[in-house]
Amino acid sequence: MANQAPGRRTFLKTAAAALAAATARAANDKVNIAFIGVGRMGTENIGHCAKVPGFEIVAVCDVYQPALDAAVELARNSGFAAVKPVHDFRQILADRSIDAVCISTPDHWHAYMAVEACKAGKDVWVEKPACVYVEEGVSMIRAARKFDRVVQAGTMQRSGAFFRKALEIVKHGDLGDITFCRAFKSELSSKEGWGNPPDCDPPRDLDWDLWLGPAPARPFNPNRFGVFPNHWSSFRYFWDYAGGAMTDWGVHLLDIVHLAFDEVMPLEVSAQGGKFYSTDNTETPDTMQVTYRYPGFIGSCEIRQANPFPLYDAAYGTAFHGTDATLMVNRDGYTVFRKGAAPVVEKDRALAEMNVPHWRNFLAAIRSRQRPTSDIETCVRSTIACVLANLSMRHALTLTWDDRAQTVRQPEAQPYLKVTYRAPWKLEV
Repeated sequence: MANQAPGRRTFLKTAAAALAAATARAANDKVNIAFIGVGRMGTENIGHCAKVPGFEIVAVCDVYQPALDAAVELARNSGFAAVKPVHDFRQILADRSIDAVCISTPDHWHAYMAVEACKAGKDVWVEKPACVYVEEGVSMIRAARKFDRVVQAGTMQRSGAFFRKALEIVKHGDLGDITFCRAFKSELSSKEGWGNPPDCDPPRDLDWDLWLGPAPARPFNPNRFGVFPNHWSSFRYFWDYAGGAMTDWGVHLLDIVHLAFDEVMPLEVSAQGGKFYSTDNTETPDTMQVTYRYPGFIGSCEIRQANPFPLYDAAYGTAFHGTDATLMVNRDGYTVFRKGAAPVVEKDRALAEMNVPHWRNFLAAIRSRQRPTSDIETCVRSTIACVLANLSMRHALTLTWDDRAQTVRQPEAQPYLKVTYRAPWKLEV
């Protein structure tokens, strides 16, 4: 009976051994990763990723040659000698040897590249804000689920020990009943801002048309690009590409509110703001106040770029106001304020690291196929809250969010949720 099929017990043992061996191989195999968009944030991500054993940086991609050259040098100096420079991100997506991508491009590219990467069978790290249009965010979630990809967003505060400890206090009920939350950011920019440079020819080492991609065709302007060395990324202050300080900082700050309340979404959004101070040629507000009605509490988000006055002795943060105490948390630590008592301050620098733990979580999710700490759905929800604030301000509307239908109930605002891409780019899942 030598040819008899193995018994059930033998089969199960063999299958278990094979599964264990495959799991061990998966845990030990390197994840080949490429970086698309290697300006300021992209190069920071290369540095964080390089500290996580298990990733192999195999390619970097950018349409601006100086940024590409600098990223190649950084990757090679970090121990990845075989890293390849690539000009067009579509070559990255077509390369089957690449397992994952990190997308740190200007915001208007996030959704399209993330969706296409999922379709190409790659896991994705994508920077916040997730999207510029609500419809883009919905498509990103759909693509992650349809193609069973791990998609980690760059909302790295979720991996910060300060934030985890602060949220334990909130969730444990130590603050009492919470009826008001505040997100805030204050700074004093110069009145001249980024100045008013004229439109001109793009640098010879920049592919301006590919940089624009799905955004409207515009003449090159140094501030619309704004990715020069020693220049902050001022593209984020033009509506074609981003949502200003509201989506740049607001996503991080409101994301902590959403995390504390189990990814809750606002029911209503009302915002006021404008460009009252800066005289440069950027478009987004320098001052903005947003009021959110959530189930059970009111939230606010305050953006001040023309006044550095701190709140809670901090320039930025997220605060929870309860009947028994108030807690404010940011990347420097957290403080608990109680009536009649000295503030309790936690600022242990050993707890401050967020970025490398977030990258470790991404690797663990790739290997386990579980959802990561900042699964794309969480970032899309926090981004949508900020996008709605901008729409409320720009169109003088109080918006009512329908979470089930993923739209607003005001018909006059609904067209602004839909994506509008320049041909030939199309967002298709």
